[in-house]
Amino acid sequence: MKEIILCYQGEMALKGLNRATFEAVLSKALRYRVRELGRFQVYKAQSTMYVEPRDQEAEANVGEAYERVRKVFGLAALSRAAVCEKNFEAIQAAAEEYLGGALQKARTFKVEAKRSDKSFPMKSPELCRELGGFLLAKHPHLRVDVKHPELTVMVEVRDYGAYIHGPKTPGAGGLPVGTSGRAINMLSGGIDSPVAAWFMARRGLALHHIHFASPPYTSEAAKQKVADLARIVSGYTGNCVLYVVPYTKPQEYNRDNAPDVLFTVLMRRSMMRIANRVAKEIDAKALVTGESLAQVASQTLMALACTDAAQDLPILRPLIGLDKTEIVEAARRIGTFETSILPYEDCCTIFTPPHPKTKPTLAEIEAAEAAMPGLAGLEETAAREVERIRIEMEPPRRGGALFEL
Repeated sequence: MKEIILCYQGEMALKGLNRATFEAVLSKALRYRVRELGRFQVYKAQSTMYVEPRDQEAEANVGEAYERVRKVFGLAALSRAAVCEKNFEAIQAAAEEYLGGALQKARTFKVEAKRSDKSFPMKSPELCRELGGFLLAKHPHLRVDVKHPELTVMVEVRDYGAYIHGPKTPGAGGLPVGTSGRAINMLSGGIDSPVAAWFMARRGLALHHIHFASPPYTSEAAKQKVADLARIVSGYTGNCVLYVVPYTKPQEYNRDNAPDVLFTVLMRRSMMRIANRVAKEIDAKALVTGESLAQVASQTLMALACTDAAQDLPILRPLIGLDKTEIVEAARRIGTFETSILPYEDCCTIFTPPHPKTKPTLAEIEAAEAAMPGLAGLEETAAREVERIRIEMEPPRRGGALFEL
């Protein structure tokens, strides 16, 4: 029996004159995800994207294609469906063949029908009634429950054929990656920053990452951990570049010259200026961080205001209102948590003062920087000597990344 993947648009369907642009990006993303699994045709009709296998290899890999497609941002829901001709006898046969095994295991069911092709002679209520009666005769142990069925048999009569499937699976939601522009994500190696990348990619941002390494205080293993995180996240966001900044000298200069209580905020401002330089080189229009309000001393309202003032790009903080428990749960779902907690140092955890100031003022921060004239040159050198690591997209891990806040 021929199978197809039906991908239902969400908020994209509400777009106006630019909707075709969003759909083109989504189509490209879908084709890219299944490119290694055989010949699939991706096309659109009635606010639905169709991913149809066109050769034997593709038909054999529909299951894997489904797992990959369900992680593509821009889809509200999707279904793995059987395709048949638009006549009632064919629909009966397809429903029994495709869902008979599931019906045999269920105790209650109902039928839902959607007749997009109004030339089909049976109206939706009649189709539900007649198909339900047919399946009930085939499986007499079943009873109908229209409110809380164990299995819903869904029939969609569309322009290209009739499609039979079980309940729709929630999609990744959001907007296709790339439709909202490009940004750089500050990827530290901790729990928060990969989750921040996921959330912003879900809103259509194409992302690259920047990481600050301070050898010998941070190790090659720590850098590899960050590359691994970027690779996991790439399963949702697509191919990217990880920019590794050699930050030892600027950080040592800060340690030796900055007031102890202001060290963390001064270091954050320094990192933001370097990230700003790299972002503008690749025409990225924003920076992304995993900061959450008041989680640590450098993330109080006044500290964040001082950080923002260091450079002129927007700083996006998708986790700003989440607590640590919510962030950890998100990290587990997208598959980054176990890598994030590997016990390697990152430059944000070295030289940390015991009692950082939680309410710094911009005036005292700028006064402290004025007393460190050598910092600007060290930042410029670090930005110029950045290492570029190409990260190829990793297929998303099964079962992750689909959740509601």
